[in-house]
Amino acid sequence: MNALLHDVAHLGHVELLTPEPERSLWFFTDILGMTAAGAEGDSVYLRTYDDYEHHSLTLTAHRTSGIRTTGLRAAGQEALERRVLAIKDAGLGIGWIDGEPGRGPTYAFRDPDGHEMRLYWESQWYEAPEELRPALKNQPQAFPRHGVGVRRLDHINYLAAEAAASGAFVRDALGARVTEQIMLDTGRISAQWLHFANKSYDLVYTDDWSGASGRLHHIAFATNAREDILRAADICLDNGVFIETGPHKHAIQQTFFLYVYEPGGNRIELCNPLTRLILAPDWRTITWTEAERAKGQAWGLKTISSFHTHGTPPLSPA
Repeated sequence: MNALLHDVAHLGHVELLTPEPERSLWFFTDILGMTAAGAEGDSVYLRTYDDYEHHSLTLTAHRTSGIRTTGLRAAGQEALERRVLAIKDAGLGIGWIDGEPGRGPTYAFRDPDGHEMRLYWESQWYEAPEELRPALKNQPQAFPRHGVGVRRLDHINYLAAEAAASGAFVRDALGARVTEQIMLDTGRISAQWLHFANKSYDLVYTDDWSGASGRLHHIAFATNAREDILRAADICLDNGVFIETGPHKHAIQQTFFLYVYEPGGNRIELCNPLTRLILAPDWRTITWTEAERAKGQAWGLKTISSFHTHGTPPLSPA
């Protein structure tokens, strides 16, 4: 058991690539209810209504789908400097870059699988314009009048050639802790769920069955309640958004979920994990076996086969 360092505060933002920028933008704004906070070049900056920062999703037009970068906010300037030293010691640093809109100096690096990440501290708090001003002063933005009304960017699930190696890096260099994991009969750790604070998980690594590196399994947005997941399924059904699986409940982490593909091909999870927190300072990692996972999800739904094969960017034909 390793203790949380609390040098990384939370998952801040994701840059998602799409070959269908107009249709993907429609999905995130009209279907999920996110708000555009600005645009630059081929990118649009999007926010959920409960983001205290400028944005949590950068949607960038590209020749293919996938994830380009992940932003993590440090807990302070000294915490940022400590983690940068640890990343450099691990030999995975890229260097300092200018931050995205609303963010200050940012340190870019990669995990062992090649996913690019960025760590920052300085952040400009969002101030809603008059038309988006909430009634309650402890909420950054008014609740959306349309779509699902997602509350926050919740977590990322990366595909990796070796999930355990990247999980160990996030644990040792960034100060996270493994809350749950899957161990195969061979002893190989095939997936790990890691958190930085009281949320039960922020980053997930899953073995890519293809053996490829640097791909995305999904990004997830949290809703206010389970009922929002059910409503989201109807909204997606009525608007021709492909539903891969759900609504249902995961056994691991007990998250209530719906998985869909946005028009660019990236898998998006709508989830409701808000009631599950890790408060124990001496939390002991939960390890699931192959036999336990073969039982399927919490209420017996078998894991759909595409869950193990679909990732972005798509693999080139052999």
